[in-house]
Amino acid sequence: MSQNKTENLARGPYCDLQALLRERFIANELNLFARKTVQSVQSGRFRTRFRGRGVDFEEVRLYQPGDDIRSIDWRVTARTQVPHTKLYSEERERPVYILCDQRAPMFFGSVNCFKSTLACHIGAQLSWAALNSGDRLGAVIFGDNQFRDIRPKRSKHTVLQTLQLLHKFNAELNSPIVTQAKLDLTQMLKDTRRIATPGAALFVISDLHDLDDQAEKQLFHLARHLDITLIQTTDPLEHQLQAAAALNITDGKHKTQLPAHDRQFQKAYAQQARRQQQALEDRAQRLGLEVINISTAGNYSELLRQRYGNRRRA
Repeated sequence: MSQNKTENLARGPYCDLQALLRERFIANELNLFARKTVQSVQSGRFRTRFRGRGVDFEEVRLYQPGDDIRSIDWRVTARTQVPHTKLYSEERERPVYILCDQRAPMFFGSVNCFKSTLACHIGAQLSWAALNSGDRLGAVIFGDNQFRDIRPKRSKHTVLQTLQLLHKFNAELNSPIVTQAKLDLTQMLKDTRRIATPGAALFVISDLHDLDDQAEKQLFHLARHLDITLIQTTDPLEHQLQAAAALNITDGKHKTQLPAHDRQFQKAYAQQARRQQQALEDRAQRLGLEVINISTAGNYSELLRQRYGNRRRA
């Protein structure tokens, strides 16, 4: 089965399970990690500061009491007449966690698809990419009042379970209006601290509308032990509002009118959006994290391929 590797499969207000399954073909080109230092203590494919008998030669240094005599470099020892030992960098695996937001504010979109649908497809591509790389995959999917977590395993069944949960939570959305929500981003990040193991990679997929001081505090604690990537889903109407006439809007109970045709209102709207975005990016910068912004109007598949494509990460 052939697929356009940069095709956008996300369409409409709800995601289709078959489309999430087809994301595996697009994800074949993705490699989520370059070789870099991690903190996990489990064996795998990533270079760490842990020293031991691994596959990658690190350096030769003077022999110290307690060193494995099997690692003595006899050539250097004979040349210098001082015992030297070889050091190797052990390889470690990096579990991948997907934290995906499916709350009411995500149920919005003006181009191609809703933010909630976009988040599901991004999560699907990252899940398939983790499986293709032989990484263990875990997930936390949450709505306004409930969440489900999947403990990390290296299996196709885990990916399918993640996609089914994404589809289930997405199908339960019916309004962008929050009513009696019990879960916020702070709570979900706090629960993630309980679930995720040190050295893991965490991808947070959300519009990040409630990344406040408390959520920043939780991210600070998580970032001490995890490699965190913030993926922000947005829509063009959240940044700029233009119309030929006033717009009537309602939350189902109350109705009002926005002067979207007024230039001063458009300017103030755009400025407020920029201030909110800058505040978010400032928080991320303080934490040493990067925010990847993906719009419903853009090509998320191409963006992920450019970001995590095998050729770029080689």
